[in-house]
Amino acid sequence: MAFLTRKSFIGLAAAGAVALSMAPAKAEQFINVLTGGQSGVYYPLGVGLSKIYAEKIPDVRTQVQSTKASVENLNLLQQGKGEIGFALGDSVKLAVEGDAEAGFKAPLDKLRGIAAIYPNFIQIVASKESGIKTLADLKGKRVSVGAAKSGTELNARKIFETAGMSYDDFEKTEYLPFAESVELIKNRQLDATLQSAGLGVASIKDLATSVDIQMVAVPEDIASQLGAPYVAETIPAGTYAGQEGDVQTVAVVNFLITNSDVPDEIAYEMTKQLFENLPELEAAHNAAAKIKLENALSGMPLPVHPGAEKYYAEKGMK
Repeated sequence: MAFLTRKSFIGLAAAGAVALSMAPAKAEQFINVLTGGQSGVYYPLGVGLSKIYAEKIPDVRTQVQSTKASVENLNLLQQGKGEIGFALGDSVKLAVEGDAEAGFKAPLDKLRGIAAIYPNFIQIVASKESGIKTLADLKGKRVSVGAAKSGTELNARKIFETAGMSYDDFEKTEYLPFAESVELIKNRQLDATLQSAGLGVASIKDLATSVDIQMVAVPEDIASQLGAPYVAETIPAGTYAGQEGDVQTVAVVNFLITNSDVPDEIAYEMTKQLFENLPELEAAHNAAAKIKLENALSGMPLPVHPGAEKYYAEKGMK
């Protein structure tokens, strides 16, 4: 029987340690969450989602990127510069089609669906002193329609067109993010802004606590003319300070989108952790209260990522 001397044992142990140190470490997966402006709803939800992923998915590192929202997010996903992003349903549809006017130079063929989430409400708000009460009253006024070629601005363009109006009807058209639009209304440099966001968006809450506001309705007949992916909705009374009654409007469903290069196991985990941690996401913003597993595939305008499909199959969904 052979015995190891102390010297040879130490040598073998050292060799083993070197071998272990040279073993390849498990690659860390990076998840960049593409959101929107910091005064909107995408950003706080993205922060909440990033936190969930960092805590619940092994070997991942997360980051939240503030962007110009839907259109930019979809283009970044196509380029592989993000793993998951928020986008409006109509923007996703135009991206798949390659609508150049909407900001997509060619069809974005790498986009894949994760889930339908909550509806974006079209919220048109004016200062009370502007005298604006209806869509028609916006004519001759100074209006912000959202950042140029953002999902919000695409919504604005479509709604005004359906109402028989265009940007030429305004005295001045500004293409500004939510917070900047609100600041200009406070300073009496703008009369109104259209914002496409979840209910209780921080920018309009801020405006309503600073000046008297008037929420402007989008009539139900406009909703019926618009058709899918738009649906008639109501902004409940009391959503914002000084809003005494319900306000008719339209809404568009938001989606979480990924790209085809994201590994199946990561797409699976991103989908699973989204639905299994909804209370934490709702704590980030109450818009998440509208996210339901049973609606996850409703109106999906593009193929679902195989990793997400696996999760839905486990839940008995097709």
